[in-house]
Amino acid sequence: MSRLSLVLAAALALSPGPAVAHSLLIASVPSAEAVVNEAPAVTLRFNNRIEKKLCQIRLVAAGGDARVLPLRPEGAVDTLEAPLPRLAAGRYRIEWRVLSTDGHVVSGAFGFRVSQ
Repeated sequence: MSRLSLVLAAALALSPGPAVAHSLLIASVPSAEAVVNEAPAVTLRFNNRIEKKLCQIRLVAAGGDARVLPLRPEGAVDTLEAPLPRLAAGRYRIEWRVLSTDGHVVSGAFGFRVSQ
């Protein structure tokens, strides 16, 4: 075997396998730190497929009251959607947790405000 063949074989053997990425939130409605007049639903879009049955979205009010939102099962495999109750004016936080296709649980949160 030539020296170049050995170097290429070693490089191939030591290179990482296919990349498997955690789910990343790429878009949301309402968006982070948005000020909205009303918010009938929350929609979260990720960079890859998620396991909807093992995901959760929580709505947390400024006073700390939290509720788990019911997820809509239909829709794109990379998107979570949940209806929101009628929201009074004030600050809210969306907390989410999803199971990535690589088997890791990923979570995050962002705030928004309802002005009326």
